Formats: sequence, C-alpha cells, structure tokens
Amino acid sequence: MDLQLTDRVVLVVGGNGTLGSVIVRRLEAEGATVVSASRSGAGGLTLDASDDESVRAGFASVLAEHGRLDGVVITAAPPAKTLDAARHADPDQVREAIEGKSLTFLRVANAALEVMGEAGYGRIVGISGQNARLTGNVSAAVRNAALNVAAKTLADSVAGSGITVNTVNPGNVVAEPDPEIGAGKPGQSTPDDTANLVAFLLSPLTGGISGEAIALGHRVRGVADL
Repeated sequence: MDLQLTDRVVLVVGGNGTLGSVIVRRLEAEGATVVSASRSGAGGLTLDASDDESVRAGFASVLAEHGRLDGVVITAAPPAKTLDAARHADPDQVREAIEGKSLTFLRVANAALEVMGEAGYGRIVGISGQNARLTGNVSAAVRNAALNVAAKTLADSVAGSGITVNTVNPGNVVAEPDPEIGAGKPGQSTPDDTANLVAFLLSPLTGGISGEAIALGHRVRGVADL
C-alpha cells in the first residue's frame, strides 16, 4: 500500500530514542523527508521540547530548509522506568511526569498547528501509552491520560481543517512480544508495530481519522473502555 508519503516533510521530535529512531527509518523507507530532532541534536536538529524558544527555533529551521511541514511525530519523553514507583503519587513527581510527556506534546503540537493552519493540511501524532487506562501508578497514568486528552481537544479544535491529531498508545514495547495477555493487562508490541501505525496515521489517505487514541498490543484485557 502506497501511503503517499514520498517527499512529505515530517519532523520527529525524539527521533534518536528507542521508538523515535525506528519511526524515522520507517518514514524514510516510505520516501518521506524526515527531520529527526532531539535535545542533544544527535542525528539531526537540536530541539528541546521543554523550552518554548527552542521549539520555535526548531520549527523555523525546518521551514527555512524545506519550505513546508506535513507531519509531526512527538515521541520525546523520559522512559517510564525513570519514574520512582515508591513516589508514584508524590505531587512533585506527578508534576514532573506531566511536564516531561504531556506538556512536551502540547508545546510541540501547538507550534505545529500554527504552521499547518496556514497550509490547511497536516498530521500530528503523539506517542502515549496504555498506562493511561491503568490505576496503580498515578505518575504513569496521569502523564499519558493528559496527553490523550490534550490531543483529542486539539483535534476537535481543528476539525474539518485538513489537520488531524491522534495518539498511539502502546502497551509494553519489547523486541519479542509475549502472546499471552493477562487479565487487567495490556498486550505487548514491538517498536516496528508503533512505527507502522505512525506512518499510516501520517498518510494523506487517513484524513478521516482524528481525535483517536489507538492502542497497540491488545487494549487492556477485561476492560470495556467505552
């Protein structure tokens, strides 16, 4: 299936991370012009998604070099393993978790919407997680749930404009997923699974899909999330 991404300009924020690097390679294989951005600048553009000025400068650099921006993927966030389980409900850690993931998404998505609004076209995809649907760890749940809600709200704000906003919500990301899925647990998925879905959501063929939080790996087993 031709996703029609040839020569489309896509910015991947967090493009040197575990998921980000796989997404970059997948999009390049589809013929997209990919700009990989990270705080360190390794492998591409220097962009600190926690800093408004850095985000503005990064977007200006992309536009100056390529003259357009068709898609943005936001996968930059501290890994879940960096959250201290013993402090999962500590307000300071919860605040840091929200800043590190959901507000990072919002800051970059807002900048993308400004550019895409002028063009009348664009695709924004955030990487969240199925922890948004699980209790037991306030920090993990809130940072993902807030990202999903922010994405849905932005999607609604630009409905009918030619711009879509969606999130991909993997379960545990592993090299070899376990086919067994326990009760109350999400299924596992590979980095390639995420990259494939992201590429699909960035395609101009998917203009009717917006405001969705799509699970990868079986969505939490035994929970009817209606």
